Amino acid sequence: MTSGRYTYRQLTSADVALLKDLLRVFAEAFAEVDTYQRRVPSDEYLTRLLNKEHFIAVVALQGKKVVGGLAAYELDKFEQERREIYIYDLAVLEGHRRKGIATGMIGALRKIAAERNAYVIFVQADLGDGPAIALYESLGTKETAHHFDIEMRAPGRRETFGQKKAPLKKRG
Repeated sequence: MTSGRYTYRQLTSADVALLKDLLRVFAEAFAEVDTYQRRVPSDEYLTRLLNKEHFIAVVALQGKKVVGGLAAYELDKFEQERREIYIYDLAVLEGHRRKGIATGMIGALRKIAAERNAYVIFVQADLGDGPAIALYESLGTKETAHHFDIEMRAPGRRETFGQKKAPLKKRG
């Protein structure tokens, strides 16, 4: 899909290099180089990920340069026979913001979601991220929710879930 100077493209397993470029965009746009660049997955891992039906990556290209992108996941629901799409990450490089790129990428995702008979697309925005909140409010209905990261360490325990517990030493 092309809109103005930008082309929107869903990545396939042949697009590992573009997915790596998208990781660089996320690192720069979110100022989280450590998260997105320190341990870049292998080409084999990224190929497998792009082959998974539930993973969706869309990039915005200016020529051959990735200037924005999103990563989304398709979730099969249990309460009804339907699915939802969750936008996990969405970013546009600073010099390309306010040009309709995020809206264009979401438009491309809407087409993918419609082809997959998805019920809804949902996304989370941080409280202080005014531009993202304004964008999402212009496209959908706001629902206030709280997000919690649950650590993989059991509360009050030394081991993480899934680790074998060290035997307890007997006292005196």
